Amino acid sequence: MNVEQHGERRWGLTVGSVVAVALAVLIGASVGPAGPPWWRVPLALIDHLPLISIDSGVSEAEWSIIWNIRMPRVVLAGIVGAMLSVGGASYQGVFRNPRVDPYLLGAAAGAGLGATLMIAIWGDVGDGWPVDPVPAVAFLFALGAVALTYLVGASFGGLRTTSTLVLAGVAMVSLLTAIQTFVLQRNSEVVREVYNWILGRLSTAQWDDVRLVVPYVGIACVVLFLHRRQLDLLRVGDEEALTLGVPVTRVRLIVVIAATLGTAAVVAVSGLIGFVGLVVPHIVRLVGGASYRRLIPLTIAFGAVFLILADIPGRTLTAPAELPIGVVTAFVGAPFFIYLLRTRDLTR
Repeated sequence: MNVEQHGERRWGLTVGSVVAVALAVLIGASVGPAGPPWWRVPLALIDHLPLISIDSGVSEAEWSIIWNIRMPRVVLAGIVGAMLSVGGASYQGVFRNPRVDPYLLGAAAGAGLGATLMIAIWGDVGDGWPVDPVPAVAFLFALGAVALTYLVGASFGGLRTTSTLVLAGVAMVSLLTAIQTFVLQRNSEVVREVYNWILGRLSTAQWDDVRLVVPYVGIACVVLFLHRRQLDLLRVGDEEALTLGVPVTRVRLIVVIAATLGTAAVVAVSGLIGFVGLVVPHIVRLVGGASYRRLIPLTIAFGAVFLILADIPGRTLTAPAELPIGVVTAFVGAPFFIYLLRTRDLTR
């Protein structure tokens, strides 16, 4: 492939990813058990653009459903999917292991424990609180879990080798999961509420949730994007990267902190949604190659598309009830990952 063909392919992927995100948002906003017919939603969105006025045939009540119920859910799904995907790709880069995800160092286990403690100790935490404290506590516990994992790994040389850090993560996840199980056994009346949170929830999404996570996700994505070239060099190994001038320990620490910060933020508002950070980077590698210069921006785009579309069957297949988004991503992600294991070498 010559330089001209390479440039055309890169621009084609960029344009395709932007179009895919726009279509996913439009489809997600058009589907729902209540509200106007799907074909009126694009007209309503156009009608509310500045300096444009058309007759969309959508009433104020129907527009409120679109803008205040559907759109926050779609936008939050896109943000969560983008962050989990780019976080997974970044973790796979710094640990040189394509089988890890952004929950590796305990972010999910910490968030789950924090949410469980809040629900078990304070019961119906939505009553009497100016804001829902569960996301805040889940966020703090997620960050705390990863910090403890890093401290344990660093004390045994985990900053120089990834294997010790991974093992510290496995141990921390097991410990936090054991504590969570103990709390649930002592408070069996909240098991259903806790598991509804653990399996992922977008049904309660509001614009406040979007505003809450955007700063963290924005900072994380910018940092990861700026380190995409260093991630490419880390693929050849720590010693080789050092000879090429890459401060391996510092880069690994910065990438892990950024990916963890964004992951903790989205998990705090969406619950634990599996397989997104594991599967989407592999799909992008099949389409755009393994270079992190393309992988980072493409995983952001296609991660958003994946979760927006995955949320649609969750809110339509069992309507008026809802299927947790984590169940949908597992149904889609697990068979695909098994397929990858059978057809591709995921050991490197």
